[in-house]
Amino acid sequence: MQDFNAELWLKNNPEIESLRAVFLDINGVMRGKRLRPDSLEKIIKGGVRMPLSTANVDIWGRDIDGSPWVFESGDADGRCDWTQRGPLPINWTDRPAAMVPVTLADDDGAPFMGDARNALASLLARYQDLNIRPVTAFELEFYLVDPKAAIGDGTPANPLSGVPTIRDNVLSVDELNDYDALLGDIYQACEAQNVDVDAAISESGRAQFEVNLRHGDDALKVADDAVLFKIIAKGVARKHGLAASFMAKPFAERAGNGLHLHFSLIDQDGKNLFDNGDQVGSAMMHHALGGLLASMPSSMIFFAPHLNSYRRLAIEQHAPTSVCWGYENRTAAIRIPGGPPSGRRIEHRVAGCDTNPYLVMLAILGAALHGIETKIDPAPPITASSYDLDLPQLPDSWQAAVAAFENDTSCDSFCPPVLREMMILTKKQEMARFAAEITPLEFASYLDQV
Repeated sequence: MQDFNAELWLKNNPEIESLRAVFLDINGVMRGKRLRPDSLEKIIKGGVRMPLSTANVDIWGRDIDGSPWVFESGDADGRCDWTQRGPLPINWTDRPAAMVPVTLADDDGAPFMGDARNALASLLARYQDLNIRPVTAFELEFYLVDPKAAIGDGTPANPLSGVPTIRDNVLSVDELNDYDALLGDIYQACEAQNVDVDAAISESGRAQFEVNLRHGDDALKVADDAVLFKIIAKGVARKHGLAASFMAKPFAERAGNGLHLHFSLIDQDGKNLFDNGDQVGSAMMHHALGGLLASMPSSMIFFAPHLNSYRRLAIEQHAPTSVCWGYENRTAAIRIPGGPPSGRRIEHRVAGCDTNPYLVMLAILGAALHGIETKIDPAPPITASSYDLDLPQLPDSWQAAVAAFENDTSCDSFCPPVLREMMILTKKQEMARFAAEITPLEFASYLDQV
């Protein structure tokens, strides 16, 4: 799309009334500007500017206290570079609009490494230098929620019958049919934005769904697709009077929302480098596993970045709690799916869907590459339920995960120093605010009882 003609695009899309120049902050929240359609050429040519500090705000959108990218540097602007994706039509706003995804860069043109997409692109360039291409796919889980009852049950009434939903309808075709209008609008928006969405299933929670993105050998596009899918699902759900929640554990008694990444590696000829002709997998696959297991505890800040994230990681909740891997074992943090050896791949099952997909892919592919380059051997695969075994445990709290990331260097091979500092500062500020809040339950429990 290097020869993109902004004038021609606007002529062919006369209905567009506004543009959004957008990027993702460290928490995976969309930030950007609303612009007139005649600003498209300016966006494409890098003429739009935004503060670099915007990549490093907390979950409430506040500046980070003590951040070197705020007052210490004069809160300097950076350049916004077009990702060559878009403009992407939006069909859920009141007026016709389009998004133009951008990334942040320094004034000298160097990609700003506090932008998670830039960090992932830098890692993928290292794979390219080795003549290796990751083939990746995401699975995303989310709930449809009645926003008027967001705290509490929150389950929307059946859109066709109006009757409250009470069943946990895993793989229910009826539930897919009941929400066909909403899901159809999501798929239509995905097609308009070239998001390669595949199958959808009804998951194990009421009004919970899983959508799979197609495998692709352009890992950056796959990550972009995951980002765009979350934006699309939220926007379309609002249009239908609902909220799409990718929160890791929106309901205490129901299944959480996971974000699983499947990946393999291919060479220049398209050969799967994880395939050794049998079910065991190649030495390269095992070294990738070794790297993933070695960095898993310190990578939890990427896989479970929020206070709520750790409510999902519980025993027998279809979410891992320990550092382990196994063949066809969904209780393990890393699963090697079955099937013919030519399709041998790794499924990483730790991350929740409340994450930034760029950071999840960065942490997984970065750890795998480190394991391959240094030839790390994994522990033996587990053959029983991980919940019944004595295994190294993942950090079980937000505080423990931040401490593991801060005190361990195993992420240094793939996490740029700028991004590392931003993650630590952001999570510590968020933890401080949550720690300072007195919850209604705490107030009611102790007010006149002690």
